[in-house]
Amino acid sequence: MNRRERTRQLIELGGLVKKSGFIEESKNDRALLLGLLISVTRNLSLPQNLERFSAWREEGRAALSNKKEMALEWP
Repeated sequence: MNRRERTRQLIELGGLVKKSGFIEESKNDRALLLGLLISVTRNLSLPQNLERFSAWREEGRAALSNKKEMALEWP
């Protein structure tokens, strides 16, 4: 991956963080975000999490098709 592609990827990932509402809800807590990402990454390949990740993927796809920022709705 060249520098331009990497820069684009990083900007797009930052946009996803913004779209999720995480920045506002966490009061820009970068340590929290990194901890969440590390935890999820460690658990990606565990069979017991496949259903949960599938549900998150579907929620993400729905959010990506919605051009507006996400409105967080907690269960």
